[in-house]
Amino acid sequence: MSWLTDFVRPRIRALVGKKKDVPENLWTKCPACGQMIHHRELKANLWVCQHCGHHLRVGPAERLEMLFDGGQCQKIELPEVIADPLKFRDDKRYVDRLKDARSKSGDKDAMVVAHGKLGGIGIVAAVENFGFMGGSLGLAVGEAFLAAAKLAVLQEAPLICFTAAGGARMQEGILSLMQMPRTSIAVQMLREKGLPYIVVMTDPTTGGVSASFAMLGDIQIAEPGALIGFAGQRVIENTIRERLPEGFQRAEYLLEHGMLDMVVPRPKLRETLIRVVDLLMHPRPKAEMLTLPRPDMEIPAPAPGHG
Repeated sequence: MSWLTDFVRPRIRALVGKKKDVPENLWTKCPACGQMIHHRELKANLWVCQHCGHHLRVGPAERLEMLFDGGQCQKIELPEVIADPLKFRDDKRYVDRLKDARSKSGDKDAMVVAHGKLGGIGIVAAVENFGFMGGSLGLAVGEAFLAAAKLAVLQEAPLICFTAAGGARMQEGILSLMQMPRTSIAVQMLREKGLPYIVVMTDPTTGGVSASFAMLGDIQIAEPGALIGFAGQRVIENTIRERLPEGFQRAEYLLEHGMLDMVVPRPKLRETLIRVVDLLMHPRPKAEMLTLPRPDMEIPAPAPGHG
């Protein structure tokens, strides 16, 4: 055995050479149908499963690339906030959780703000990252949304917000809940200037985000199958002691019951947003008003030769 181990095996390894490094994450399993999808096919289809149409979650980088003309935009530097105002700790310190989330995502917090062109029209976009502590609403997200609204006012541009959140950030307590009225005031700033505020709700949009800036859009859009609501279905059922309808809190159910303006598949989302922004920023001339004859008025006979 020593001869095989000490002589034959090294010779074989030398002939074969080193094993080439195989990139990880080449395949993604669809959480809906379980099909394995190659990363190139998934990216080409905008992270939508070609087998069942399930919309996989995407981060801010992918979202901004899909939104802006040529994928070109400029991110803005967001205001600094107190990292751990309550010195919160459970089984892990809050500051350590922030460090982990920042190292994994590359972003400072759960919202990214950028500006650029959409269909040739200047816009501001605010994108939540569910991968950053569940996209939770805290001081940083509140400041980011406020900065996005101020930038939109400064540039006289529409604000498009992509929501994806599990609710308020519990590690910041009441300071997190205070961001709900602050973001609502930011939306009011846009309204006073007559600027469009468009919300695109992605999976999931829940908790304090759905109870504030996610539901205040002039136009409310959602991706297919997105979970949208405040409390979870199980919590509601235990509270009211009733069984909820099938598909409750999904985008299609909310559209059917008047809570959304449209549900748009991701491949058609950009062209839909271009059309909506163009209509809101460049309203068409008003139609000429015509006076209809009263019932007691005589309608003149048609001229000869005109039937």
